[in-house]
Amino acid sequence: MAGRLTTHVLDTARGRPASDVLIELWQLDEQGERRRLVTTTRTNADGRTDAPLLEGADFVAGVYELVFAVGPYFAADAAPTSLPFLDYVPVRFGIADGGSHYHVPLLVSPWSYSTYRGS
Repeated sequence: MAGRLTTHVLDTARGRPASDVLIELWQLDEQGERRRLVTTTRTNADGRTDAPLLEGADFVAGVYELVFAVGPYFAADAAPTSLPFLDYVPVRFGIADGGSHYHVPLLVSPWSYSTYRGS
């Protein structure tokens, strides 16, 4: 099986998938000093992306960062505040095995988030 990178976003405050969240995927150099934008996408109604973020020949070992734009997502359903507590949530992680499935979900509320390597 070829390796791939997937994600999804769950709104834990409302108990539902987070749709239309902007996601950027960056690849970092070995020192973590320079980043290269790999792709930009949005979550669908199920809180997932329509296609893997990386797969096939593009799925290579290295250090990556997903940046989830949760501030605009939560602001769309709420009265504006001066500053959101969470705005852009970066998740930096490593891919060691180019033949595996890496799933990096984000569980998020306006005040907290968690992530893990899923299946």
